[in-house]
Amino acid sequence: MTLPMIVGMIMLMTFGLVDTFYISMLGTEELAAISFTFPVTFTVISLNIGLGIGTSAVIARLLGANLHEQAKETATGALMLAFVLAIVLAAIGVVSIEPIFRAMGASDELMVHIKAYMHVWYAAGVFLAMPMVGNSVLRAAGDTKTPSYIMAFGGLVNVILDPLLIFGWGPIPALGIQGAAIATLISWAIGLFYIIYLLAIKRQLMQARLLSWPELRRSCGGILKIGLPAAGANMLTPVATGFVTSIVATYGSVAVAAWGVGGRLESIASIVVLSLSMSLPPFISQNLGANKLDRVLQAFIICIKFVIVWQLLIYVVVAFGANFIASIFTDDPQVANIIQLFLLVVPLGYGLQGVIILTNSSFNAMHLPMSALTLSILRLFVVFVPFAYIGSYLYALNGLFIAAVVANLLVAIVAFIWFRSVLRRQVTLLNLSEKVS
Repeated sequence: MTLPMIVGMIMLMTFGLVDTFYISMLGTEELAAISFTFPVTFTVISLNIGLGIGTSAVIARLLGANLHEQAKETATGALMLAFVLAIVLAAIGVVSIEPIFRAMGASDELMVHIKAYMHVWYAAGVFLAMPMVGNSVLRAAGDTKTPSYIMAFGGLVNVILDPLLIFGWGPIPALGIQGAAIATLISWAIGLFYIIYLLAIKRQLMQARLLSWPELRRSCGGILKIGLPAAGANMLTPVATGFVTSIVATYGSVAVAAWGVGGRLESIASIVVLSLSMSLPPFISQNLGANKLDRVLQAFIICIKFVIVWQLLIYVVVAFGANFIASIFTDDPQVANIIQLFLLVVPLGYGLQGVIILTNSSFNAMHLPMSALTLSILRLFVVFVPFAYIGSYLYALNGLFIAAVVANLLVAIVAFIWFRSVLRRQVTLLNLSEKVS
């Protein structure tokens, strides 16, 4: 189940880089404008991710319990909910463009480009939300290949349309940065129509009708119970990263540049973990619905062992290639030295970070969203940010990088023990109830 997700994520990251490359060709102002939009668009996407997590957890559990009609109703309700929330967010977003981006420091020159992009992007958000939820329905049913194909195809369409709409060609006018947003809208719209056809007609994983109000309330309650805390947990990460970036900034622009490169490399080095965090939850939720908690514990432990070994192998490769990797991104010897230091220290904790990520997604899959949210708060604001500050204060950047590894180690131990104890307690309760019955 994980292998197709890896392929899909690699394709998405590649297409995302190409998208940014085309916009950078327009000029510095356009690139700066698109950079301003990232925190806002990431916030909207985080809400959709949370909704998808809730959808996958609820539907997978229903399928595991052989409640297929109820699962179809829930899938329909999830898509209707995604549509309504997307419309509301788009309306709020459009009227708040000026105050939000002014508060972020956007100038008058940049605001022209930001408005041109975000007006279209908010409209495209409607076509983003529903495919994301639809892909979660497919993953809940055990199909990770189709969502990966949809993600890859949408990214490919976007890459093809980008140069046509941004720079113009023949009768197609050059639309600049707004052309990039229109390309995104079209690619997401294609994905939406295909996934509705797939779920409603071909796979019959949803009802081919609108739900009544009582049905909608019934189907959406469980999704929001898990989805809202999951969305909140996702939005905590950029906030914590902002705090640590401000600490790094005290060492100058070269340190920030190196830190930024390190962050991009981290996302690439963690592709397998992130993919596994999307394929493990449906497996857990289905077995939860079937009351096969022994399989949940077995799968969780196997995945934890795998990510630790896998990320150690990644660390060895990265550490040996640190000098070469740094030379790819910069000619500045100061920046290169900091990148090498980052690569020799921080990736040592990626396996431990993987333990935390998998535990967090497993809590959501077990319908324990507040435990997942608590773990995120513990990791980011109780341990990571304070440790980074103390390490930086005592030993400069060396101390900050080491503190990141130590923070991951401590939280990984807590996360593993916590989830295992919760699961064992539920296994004990299940065995007692079976004996009584």
